Amino acid sequence: MTSIDIPELALVALVGISGSGKSTFARRHFAPTQVLSSDAFRAMVADDENDQSASAEAFDALHYVAGKRLRAGRLTVVDATNLQPHARAGLVQLARGHDVLPVAIVLDVPEPLCWERTQSRADRTFGRQVLGRMRRDLQRSIGRLGREGFRKVHVLRGPEEIDTVEIRYEKLYNDRKELTGPFDIIGDVHGCRAELEALLVRLGWTLHTDTDGRPVGATHPAGRTAVFVGDLVDRGPDSPGVLRLVMGMVAAGTAICVPGNHEQKLLRKLRGRNVTVSHGLAETLAQLEAEEPAFVAEAATFIDGLVSHYLLDGGRLVVAHAGLKEEYQGRASGRVRAFALFGETTGETDEYGLPVRYPWARDYRGSAMVVYGHTPTPTPEWVNNTICIDTGCVFGGSLTALRYPERDLVSVPAAKEYYPPARPLVPVAAEPVRQDDVLDLADVTGRRHLDYGYGKVTVAAENAAAALEVMSRFSVDPHWLPWLPPTMAPCSTSTVDGFLEHPAQAFADYRAAGVDRVVCEEKHMGSRAVVLVCREETGHLAGADAVPGGGVVYTRTGRPFFGSPLDEALLARVRSAVTTAGLWAELDTDWLLLDCELLPWSAKAMGLIRDQYASVGAASRAALPAVLEVLDRAAGRGLPVTGLRDRMSRRQADVAGYTAAYRAYVAPTDGLDGVTLAPFAVLASQGASHAGRDHGWHLAMADRLHDADPALFTPTRRRIVDLDDDAAVAEATQWWLELTAAGGEGMVVKPYAGLAAVDGKGRLLQPGVKCRGREYLRIIYGPEYTEPEQLAALRQRSLGRKRGLALREHGLGLAALDRLAEGAPLWRRHELVFAILACESEPVDPRL
Repeated sequence: MTSIDIPELALVALVGISGSGKSTFARRHFAPTQVLSSDAFRAMVADDENDQSASAEAFDALHYVAGKRLRAGRLTVVDATNLQPHARAGLVQLARGHDVLPVAIVLDVPEPLCWERTQSRADRTFGRQVLGRMRRDLQRSIGRLGREGFRKVHVLRGPEEIDTVEIRYEKLYNDRKELTGPFDIIGDVHGCRAELEALLVRLGWTLHTDTDGRPVGATHPAGRTAVFVGDLVDRGPDSPGVLRLVMGMVAAGTAICVPGNHEQKLLRKLRGRNVTVSHGLAETLAQLEAEEPAFVAEAATFIDGLVSHYLLDGGRLVVAHAGLKEEYQGRASGRVRAFALFGETTGETDEYGLPVRYPWARDYRGSAMVVYGHTPTPTPEWVNNTICIDTGCVFGGSLTALRYPERDLVSVPAAKEYYPPARPLVPVAAEPVRQDDVLDLADVTGRRHLDYGYGKVTVAAENAAAALEVMSRFSVDPHWLPWLPPTMAPCSTSTVDGFLEHPAQAFADYRAAGVDRVVCEEKHMGSRAVVLVCREETGHLAGADAVPGGGVVYTRTGRPFFGSPLDEALLARVRSAVTTAGLWAELDTDWLLLDCELLPWSAKAMGLIRDQYASVGAASRAALPAVLEVLDRAAGRGLPVTGLRDRMSRRQADVAGYTAAYRAYVAPTDGLDGVTLAPFAVLASQGASHAGRDHGWHLAMADRLHDADPALFTPTRRRIVDLDDDAAVAEATQWWLELTAAGGEGMVVKPYAGLAAVDGKGRLLQPGVKCRGREYLRIIYGPEYTEPEQLAALRQRSLGRKRGLALREHGLGLAALDRLAEGAPLWRRHELVFAILACESEPVDPRL
């Protein structure tokens, strides 16, 4: 069996004459969505896949779709003959425009067999001479493909080789996402071997030397990996020594390295290219003359094998010599490599004759942290989610390392100024660096695309405008708004007679997603309340200014819950309970973020209850008895009103059930008297997101708060259910029936594994599905929703949009908690919270 390797992200062009089996080959080896067929596009634009006059429009559409796929990072296969140089040139240009590798797979099949296959197709009416011309074009093309720009060319000769070939996917060289660290990322060394050794020792590394006492490697007792950002050579006193040490570390697997522009220039010189010997290259060449030729050759091979940039830690970290824009990360092209080596210049020069570099980091909005060097600065500074760690050691500054993921900076001073800088060592940014806690309107307005680590979301401009109205006028200070609750989708519509929602469907939903254990939590009917409480009344959150009262209580749209002074009084009681429960010390934190339900519903929603629900009940109770009285008199006179009278009687009973349903959630309150909190998740504490903990842990924390203050905290009743245990499933179902029969709203079914639970393919699961009781749903769908015809209509409700919305908001919330835990700048946290609120403007049935 023949095996061919293609990159996971590439533009693949199938090349072959008509009848060579390109479409069959594509169906066999690629997903239907990955294949763009020229025949299919001709059919789209001309209703006839054989209409050659439509080819120009068809390929225009094909290239457009291919561009969209490549921009999104998806493998794309073009199924066409691709025999003409101009056709292939368009594909190569398309691949380069999206910084992916163009690959050609040639199906070289004997012409007689292709003609036999062509004759068997009624829709192929061209003559044998056309096939002969195609065959000649193919033979001319095979030798040209590499020169035309295709980075990989695979020629499969004959049906047997084509039918037995195996396609294997290879990661791009820059994809090292499996390396999770921890890392020590080291800035530009420039031949300063002594400082490099001192920095490694300070970082806890152990140096290893050869028989001549020269450092040739290093290891770290904690298994850390060193990452060098390039510019190992030039200007400094011992470039060969630096190369020897770094090469040894890379060979031993204790380090990785990206190239700098100085390595590239040195390599060109060593390969005999004509380069200008300047900017410290002369010193390196002189030092290499004292080395063995074998070492110089080894160094050249090492430099030649360096990859422009690396994606590390699941894509959360990018290391490139001069940095890398978001759209270039994980891509492969000459343009990407040039940016990684040199950055981007404006075309101007400064007063020192040096190129003016475009401040790409100022506009960076990517989710990955970018660590780079290249442009020396006295001290490293975070600009958005990027940091330059070239602190000009060779110019008399220091050599700096960034510890990842700790985000600690470690430096050693230069022993001396080894090389005078052309430009004084000044901060990179000519303009003031954006402060972490400063928000910019441009971060949240207009149509925006967010890649937040758990997925991607597009925020429509109109939704952003609606969210801005709420945020700017009503919400709490963004410093104290780290998270918003996601909407919750119901379980699949029930098929059980008389029920719109039923536990059977909730359990089936999760079982189908591969979940084997769930927790069923009593659904409290109240108002969602997020409580951010600090240990002290002058507490801080992630560097924010102290907030009066030491915390906030806010609604699911970010508004203060009651307002002052009730919110402060509520926070004081929560703070006291957390202290009594011992959670400050146990979680080593000065603040907690709690997801709760505040009870009763009427404490916050009395106006809604009075205007929207009680008015309906009152009107019905006033009108229906009179209607029944009239109908009874009509029946006494012999009029045929029995059917109408029965319907009005059922309506009266339904209204009574409707009234009882909303009255169950009305209770007297006076200030905080009568108000309780039902916490069900401890979302985050100082330096930690607790989304990865299972629900047993979260509910245990809630129970401890209840024990500390039973008058304030309401416990959440629950059942833990193994979905493979029929008895446990039946018991939980019966519990739900009893709970809802007694006036309860229902339950929420959640994967026991926790908020960040994923399915077998690594995709986020719904964090919970609600299963509401038959009587409670009268509040939602109206008193008579249980009438057979109404229930039949409601069973046609579509849940797809609601579920998609719930997952998007949930993923954004998890990412916001992650950024809060890692101490990300305020604007990076707020853009996610803002996006959650913007999602709430999506047109989704509010009853779901």
